[in-house]
Amino acid sequence: MKTVLALAAAGGIAMAAPVPAQDLDPRSLERPRVRTGLEVLLSSPEQFALVEGKRVGLITNPTGVDRELTSTIDLLHRHPDVTLVALYGPEHGIRGDAYAGVSVGDDVDPATGVPVYSLYGRRDQPVSETLSGVDVMLYDIQDVGSRSYTYIYAMARMMQECGRRNIPFVVLDRPNPCGADLVDGNVLNPAEGTSGVGMYPIAYQYGMTPGETARMFNEEFLEVSCELHVVPMTGYTRAMRHWDTGLPFVPTSTHIPHAETAIYYNLTGIIGELHNISIGVGYTIPFETIAAPYIDGNALCQELRALNLPGLMFRPISYEPRYGPYGPITTDGERTQQAQMCHGVQVIISDYQAVRPVTAQIHFMEVLQRMYPEENLFGPGNPRADMFNKVMGTQEIRNRIHAGDPADEIIADYQDGVLDFLQRRQRHLIYE
Repeated sequence: MKTVLALAAAGGIAMAAPVPAQDLDPRSLERPRVRTGLEVLLSSPEQFALVEGKRVGLITNPTGVDRELTSTIDLLHRHPDVTLVALYGPEHGIRGDAYAGVSVGDDVDPATGVPVYSLYGRRDQPVSETLSGVDVMLYDIQDVGSRSYTYIYAMARMMQECGRRNIPFVVLDRPNPCGADLVDGNVLNPAEGTSGVGMYPIAYQYGMTPGETARMFNEEFLEVSCELHVVPMTGYTRAMRHWDTGLPFVPTSTHIPHAETAIYYNLTGIIGELHNISIGVGYTIPFETIAAPYIDGNALCQELRALNLPGLMFRPISYEPRYGPYGPITTDGERTQQAQMCHGVQVIISDYQAVRPVTAQIHFMEVLQRMYPEENLFGPGNPRADMFNKVMGTQEIRNRIHAGDPADEIIADYQDGVLDFLQRRQRHLIYE
């Protein structure tokens, strides 16, 4: 089936140099710069025709809001020309209250009385009975632009189901908080298998918005394509980080409370899958640390500073996680293990345009393996090795790190795949 791009006039914008959200003048949110696909849909008669007078299904979560933080659910439910008949929740649930990886069940939305169907856990593949009575399916979720973030696969599965049932699928586009100009990291190797954290051969940071990602999936990967419509943003350019857009940022999941955390997720999140390194999840700065009881923080800091990685600074840090790796363990209401003091580094992004998070993370892996080979961080005996491989998109990188191969060689060897991805990606892009 064809892909339809719902056209909208893109407004010009004068961009300031990106600054972290905490340094942004709060008054900037009063000066709209970018309008999301949701806002375009509701303000443009041409776009609203996609849903007018129809029974609508909606895939969303707490990030589906307008700039006044009004939920997409509420906006559609109370609209006189739309009948909202079904809601679909990805990982973390429709209201964002489920922990990562926890199965999410079906429910009824208490505010609207609309049935809620889970797309994660016991049912990660939409089934026919949940789609009965749906004329058009909408998708409105803020993503973070990382291959291992599962929302795009909930979108892909539903696109395929809608294709089988001739239900149009509409993506209400949103910014890539890390920048839609940044592609970094290896391309998943489908010959080694796919999973819920990696289904298609795309770069780890794939540098696309949800709408652009849907276009690629629909035309290149889905067994059954759908009639896809993308309602694009206005005023958006690829080099924007989220704080350039003038839009509020709603946490995309439990440990990504701020837009800049999405970038840190790409900087340490793969290492965190090993569970023998604390990356700050369970502490106050998720994805901003590399620490463990066995690490010498000062020594690690010196090693990482010596790499001169662009856009990054490091300082020694010590802390006790409140949960997660090296946090306290409670069994049957009794604390059976106290939190362990972790030592290591806080990773600080000093230049959000220059940093290459996944590339830097491969270098972190090399240093950790060289400094602490006795910890078997990347060896086959690590019980989390399989999950690490799934998130990494291959077992080759873990094997080579464990063997002591230099990070520069590993990164150079996957560049052919990245160049091929960049060429395929180009024809699906919407924004300049």
